[in-house]
Amino acid sequence: MMAAVLVLDPIFEADLQPEQYAYRRDRSALDAVRYVHKLIDTGHVEIVDADLASYFDSLPHAELLKSLARRVVDGAMLHLIKMWLTAPVEETDARGRKHRNTRNRDEGRGTPQGSPISPLLSNLYMRRFVLGWKKLGHERRLGASIVNYADDLVICCRGRGEEALAAMQVMMTKLKLTVNETKTRVAKLPEEKFDFLGYTFGRCYSPKTGRAYLGTVPSKKRVMRICAAISTETGRTKLPLEPEKVVETLNRMMTGWANYFCLGAVSKAYRAIERHARPRLRQWLCRKHQLKWPAIHCFPDRYIDHRLGLVRLSQRTASFSWAKS
Repeated sequence: MMAAVLVLDPIFEADLQPEQYAYRRDRSALDAVRYVHKLIDTGHVEIVDADLASYFDSLPHAELLKSLARRVVDGAMLHLIKMWLTAPVEETDARGRKHRNTRNRDEGRGTPQGSPISPLLSNLYMRRFVLGWKKLGHERRLGASIVNYADDLVICCRGRGEEALAAMQVMMTKLKLTVNETKTRVAKLPEEKFDFLGYTFGRCYSPKTGRAYLGTVPSKKRVMRICAAISTETGRTKLPLEPEKVVETLNRMMTGWANYFCLGAVSKAYRAIERHARPRLRQWLCRKHQLKWPAIHCFPDRYIDHRLGLVRLSQRTASFSWAKS
């Protein structure tokens, strides 16, 4: 299957729209975040925050194969892809019993889970919407620009956000995709905020001047998620490990998180993660050595910082003038 992807990817890469950022060389989720910020700065302050229900599981096979056939004339290749789309999936239930799931074949929709070709197919089908949006004149008529990353989608409008939402719903219905009505909305900045790719967009305040501006911060959900992961890695099940191994894991997690969440005002989020990680590590050390909590005299900051080398995310922003809020 990977060989097929290597052949097909360059063919369809030329067709994908610039508004599509997922699974493409020299494009990333951070690029999509930056572009949304650029649109907001240029007056696109009504945002259609769209949620597509089970996008990867909803891609209709017949329409998807038509999109492929537009550029691929090799019948054997098309037949092979169709077989992949309809192949049963072996699943294991909570009791460890295995069974074959034939939902994709029975319903005629969905891409193979974990398959190397699924990202390409998802981009190819979303291209229908992005290209159709422009050809139908919605981008020009409504002043509404799309930013797409896999199944994450926002439409940034200069106004008339409700009209853009209605047009999007009509198009998605024709594409046989389901819009999650309860999670899809129009957010009007600066009064409201919205989340996209882990960032929260909305009104921020400068800590120096108190001036309000439209910016980004890591979303609370993402901060809570990394804190939960830190708690897991410093739980009782990790007591047999050496402290250096635990700190190595924590450093890798937190550094990776900060490498992505590096745009906008990040200092507050970094400090929150540090305030969670250090006590959790100290508590883990107390449990491992059977000492009474908090035992800060046994594991002071200099021990955690210099002996174990727990990363200090707040030091990363020392040269980031834009990050200190």
